Amino acid sequence: MGKEAIKVASVDVKKLLEMLNAALSEEWLAYYQYWIGARLMEGPMRSEVEPELLLHADQELNHAVLMVERIIQLGGTPVINPSEWTKLSRCSYDEPSDPYIEAILEQNLKGERCAIKRYQEIADFTAGKDHSTHQIAVQILNEELEHEDDIESWIGDLNRMKEEWKKMRL
Repeated sequence: MGKEAIKVASVDVKKLLEMLNAALSEEWLAYYQYWIGARLMEGPMRSEVEPELLLHADQELNHAVLMVERIIQLGGTPVINPSEWTKLSRCSYDEPSDPYIEAILEQNLKGERCAIKRYQEIADFTAGKDHSTHQIAVQILNEELEHEDDIESWIGDLNRMKEEWKKMRL
């Protein structure tokens, strides 16, 4: 890490690197959960939701890139073994064993809410102390909040569809 980077980051860099590696692990798991879930998903609205989930997957991958770059800038080593991802992550990876769209969306919603907490913690930890990491955390946090909103909207739409179907059957 450069001398100026050390001066600028007036935080416990070791703790920050642990937080960033945990976030990196969670991003890889989120990427795969979105990507594989979108591929396996079945049910109403699939054709509308699938491309959006793939877009979310790409955004999670971009978050991983930002985490790697910042970890290296701070003199750390990004997680290099995928078997470590589940050990470092507190956001669980839920395999999409039920391909129904609502089950996939609920799994992704759970992951987004966990990611929101993670990036809020990183933003709080770095606020006024490490502007670069803080800015990255806030940027990712805003995208995770958008993902949560998207998923909640789709689940709401599915629930309205169910209600309409029930009314039509009566």
